[in-house]
Amino acid sequence: MLRLENFTKQYATGDMALKGVNLEISSGQVVALIGPSGAGKSTLIRCINRLVEPTSGSALLNDINLTKLSSSALRKARRRMGMIFQEYALVERLTVMENVLSGRLGYVGFWRSWFRLFPQKDIDEAFRLLQRVGLDHMADKRADELSGGQRQRVGIARALIQDPELLLVDEPTASLDPKTSRQIMRLITELCTERGLAAIINIHDVALAKMFVQRVIALRSGEIIFDGSPEDLTPEVLTNIYGEEDWEATIKQEENGNSENGEADKTVKDK
Repeated sequence: MLRLENFTKQYATGDMALKGVNLEISSGQVVALIGPSGAGKSTLIRCINRLVEPTSGSALLNDINLTKLSSSALRKARRRMGMIFQEYALVERLTVMENVLSGRLGYVGFWRSWFRLFPQKDIDEAFRLLQRVGLDHMADKRADELSGGQRQRVGIARALIQDPELLLVDEPTASLDPKTSRQIMRLITELCTERGLAAIINIHDVALAKMFVQRVIALRSGEIIFDGSPEDLTPEVLTNIYGEEDWEATIKQEENGNSENGEADKTVKDK
């Protein structure tokens, strides 16, 4: 379980990115984090694993207070938190297999990691994960030869090979087309279910959030202003989160688009 208590981030400029956030996420629960740009979504995710240092408050992952850890203890704790990035964060000149195995760097010694000498069990697990995300046939391809969707699948496999307890996912579909976005969201949520993983997914696409997650949390100006089920995201609630918009028409258009694309996907598969 993840618990945030009075979690705050204030930048040197004086701007408050997070304002005393209190939050609990149970093991195995997948949560979408939504809200307008600048609401603090990415900051929240990055403060949890301390890629950005929180100003005050606590982040507790089961029995560990992440905010109190020394640098060496934090490196070990980060094994328990898989991170999936919007821009993939792959090493372009390395192969797909090498990028996935980089998720094990926290578990092997310095010299073994330097020469990329991984135990056979790690290599076997990397192949298994690549098969699960549909890229086993691309294990030897360089990362710079992949499409956006394929790169994101490598990022997912790299996060999972850490054997984490929590996934932190920062805008995984922002650079992808609608069909690939659905495939990536489906893959992430299926893998979380299979592994009993908790996940926080920072996502701009409300329709995708409503389609795939169990719980939605909305931030605005660094504060939680909604925490509930996707079904409770009414036009009135969305107006409160994002501002005035014809949300009924927007949601209907998105749902129709998803339905049409779904039929197109089916047609392609049937062929």
